[in-house]
Amino acid sequence: MPKLSILIPVYNEVQTFPVLLERVVALDVEKEVIVVDNVSTDGTRELVAALDGRPGIRVVLQEVNLGKGNSVRTGIGLAAGEYVVVQDADLEYEPAEILDLLARAEAGADAVFGSRLLGRKPDVPWHHALGRDALNLLFRVLYGARLTDVATCYKLLRTELAQSLTLKSVGFDLDYEIACRLRRAGVTIVELPITYRPRTIAEGKKLRWTDGMRALKALLRFRFDRA
Repeated sequence: MPKLSILIPVYNEVQTFPVLLERVVALDVEKEVIVVDNVSTDGTRELVAALDGRPGIRVVLQEVNLGKGNSVRTGIGLAAGEYVVVQDADLEYEPAEILDLLARAEAGADAVFGSRLLGRKPDVPWHHALGRDALNLLFRVLYGARLTDVATCYKLLRTELAQSLTLKSVGFDLDYEIACRLRRAGVTIVELPITYRPRTIAEGKKLRWTDGMRALKALLRFRFDRA
């Protein structure tokens, strides 16, 4: 059993994926890397396919674009490590900081989130920041947890815990669902500050205002969902 399963959902990241992957592979931890391509059309899919058979890397080529959340759920189902974490295929996050999250988990935490908002906040458009802060506030009110960054990509969990969650979301709202499910299960979530370098839409940022609406629905839905 590897110590850590690192899930990399990929969709049209041909410029950043190769660099990101090598940073992940270089991490000094016993690990498996699971790359799930969501039908990329810019050459990324071919890069991912070429990794098939490389030691320590598992490749999944989705046949239909079902959304990032579906790719993450697929990866969680395949994870064999003691812990599991998601790593976006861009360069907004610094993979080396995953080891800090892992160390905190091993010190006694079932769920460790990397917060982009502890310390210096990233420079994002004001309306993005307003929506983000409103969703974080609503989460704290509904779920009784003083999280600063519910939507962070870096959610490191014990794999058995992650696989026990009844996850349903297929899009970016899965980030919210995971946090909601954990709190509904009574899990304490620990946060650590991380580095975050946000990119613009022109640089490939995929989030849109509609994802904020889906996040809002997720916060409300999973607070009262019985399944």
